[in-house]
Amino acid sequence: MSMHTRVSRQLGIDYPIIQGGMQWVGVAELAAAVSNAGGLGILTALTQPTPQALSEEIVRTRQLTDRPFGVNLTILPAIKPPPYAQYVEAIIGSGVKIVETAGNSPKEFIARFKEAGVTLVHKCTTVRHALSAERNGVDMISIDGLECAGHPGEDDVGGLVLIPAAARALTIPVIASGGIADGRGMAAALALGAEGINMGTRFCVTQEAPIHPSIKQALVQGSERDTALLFRTLRNTARVFRNAIADEVISFERRPGGCTFDEIRPLVAGARGREALQSGEVNGGVISAGQCIGLIDDVPTCAELITRWWRSAVTGWRRRGAPSGHELQRRAPSIVASDDAVKRARP
Repeated sequence: MSMHTRVSRQLGIDYPIIQGGMQWVGVAELAAAVSNAGGLGILTALTQPTPQALSEEIVRTRQLTDRPFGVNLTILPAIKPPPYAQYVEAIIGSGVKIVETAGNSPKEFIARFKEAGVTLVHKCTTVRHALSAERNGVDMISIDGLECAGHPGEDDVGGLVLIPAAARALTIPVIASGGIADGRGMAAALALGAEGINMGTRFCVTQEAPIHPSIKQALVQGSERDTALLFRTLRNTARVFRNAIADEVISFERRPGGCTFDEIRPLVAGARGREALQSGEVNGGVISAGQCIGLIDDVPTCAELITRWWRSAVTGWRRRGAPSGHELQRRAPSIVASDDAVKRARP
């Protein structure tokens, strides 16, 4: 079975399903598992402490898969920023041909990536930023709705509006991100004009994710109401799992006059979050999670998950009167799916 859109064709994958870059989680085992299952696995560059360590992680990933995979490079303001240019050279020098950028504009690195034949997927949270990235030369846009884990931006636009708005405005392919956890969400995203989906939280709750089982079970047991938005008063909003740390940060932000980042820094330090993921201490640090945890109820392998998604997405189309792959293509013109694939995907 396969499903082809501009996203899957340009990335060389069977299904237009991307595992987004996630700090501390995007390592070789997870990325390879997603790629081996027909999606696109993503290593997270800054999870590795140095550019050389990233190069070694890329080698390790190639030992686990012969399928395409990519690297995420998130560019954020910092007092002492990482050596981004060196990470760029490590990616290019390792022969990686797909890069997901996020955070600030990747404009200063685009020419170098294009010179090396890299396909660039830029993640953003607004149509205006997506249009800017398109003008700067990226190849695809991953558009993040308010439901997403991590940083949803400050405009508070959900995917139901943001995805079709982006698809209408852009000429390059749009990948839907945020709030998707099953095949129904995938079918909906394609119907809204996206040509692929990007998911982080759902891939965190898989057997291959390098996260302690206790954290995975906490996410399984959580509902769509069990996330929280932090740093709103600092205009650096982040959606996380609602635990004791999140509640404490919110209490600081709700004080008259708010708070400074330095006041909450000890609570939200990245090292604490990483330790929580590894130790299984649910209240040990900040844990990123999207609202889609309300749709997650098991911990499958990546292969089981992707197969289930595809079958569910195709079944959803059929239940709405789509008798063939040709009808799929008519309803979402960017999609090419064969009748044989549709028949094989019947539960």
